[in-house]
Amino acid sequence: MKPGTLKQILLITDGCSNVGEDPVAMAALASEDGISVNVIGVMEEDTIDEKGMNEIESIAASGGGVSQVVYAKALSQTVQMVTRKAMTQTIQGVVNKELQQILGSEVSMEELPPEKRGEVMEVVDELGETVDLNVLILVDTSASMKRKLPTVKESLVDLSLSLNARMGNNQFALFVFPGKKKDVEKLQDWTPKLESLTNHFHKLHVGGVTPTGPAIQTAIDHFSKKQRSLRNLLGRDDNESSIEESV
Repeated sequence: MKPGTLKQILLITDGCSNVGEDPVAMAALASEDGISVNVIGVMEEDTIDEKGMNEIESIAASGGGVSQVVYAKALSQTVQMVTRKAMTQTIQGVVNKELQQILGSEVSMEELPPEKRGEVMEVVDELGETVDLNVLILVDTSASMKRKLPTVKESLVDLSLSLNARMGNNQFALFVFPGKKKDVEKLQDWTPKLESLTNHFHKLHVGGVTPTGPAIQTAIDHFSKKQRSLRNLLGRDDNESSIEESV
């Protein structure tokens, strides 16, 4: 196995989508393209929206990712946990496929003897520190998120500090929905410096509908553009897996 690139969408929202494509269906398309969709639902202390929680869980399940509902004050810790957990989950999936090819179609990591399972988990942990990571962050800026955006900003700075301790390269992009003039707006293209993304928060326009499905579709398209640009740069056109170059 050699290090590759993990592709994640990190969706931060507090409400139900109400315009555009079905976000659960869009998350399934992302998963088919090798992009895991992770969702953090930010709730008020005294409000639990059952419909919103169901949508959050369904998007993550359909997108092969991780979901977590959290109060705003615990958001920073949760953003880091979800990102890391999704990395481990994706790597474990790839390792299981490798094991099945080597040992047979019915074998998974959980079925290995304890000592062998421990050795495999060491490989998973090492890959988690060395693989390259591309995270496209989607932030819900509908009216109900106004008071939560300062906490979102702080959380992204903390995520940057956490991930920059890794050996692997990190690339981040930031989109918000709704934007000023369209459903989804790009605030920052791919950059290794997540802290630079937060410089844009002061100019966010808050309000409007919640186009979660179109936001996920835009994220998928943006990953495709990045992939095409890389292929053009390297003069290659070979297929890439959910961990590009295959972990």
